[in-house]
Amino acid sequence: MANNEFMLLAFLTSNYLLFIQNIGGGGIALILLVVLLLFGGRKIPELMRGLGQGLKEFKDANNKDDDSTSDKASDDNKSK
Repeated sequence: MANNEFMLLAFLTSNYLLFIQNIGGGGIALILLVVLLLFGGRKIPELMRGLGQGLKEFKDANNKDDDSTSDKASDDNKSK
């Protein structure tokens, strides 16, 4: 069993997966065609909308965290 896990890890870290760096315009078109066939034309806008909302929430949460960190730093400087 451990041998199979080692073989999988060796495959995943090998040069076989480095082809991802060499995707051109034709490769991107092929990927988009496969996504269109898998999900259909009506489902893709819903997926993209969900992705956009998730990214927006992530950015908002990240900005709130940065704001609270900078507020703490400014409060510490004022108290000195």
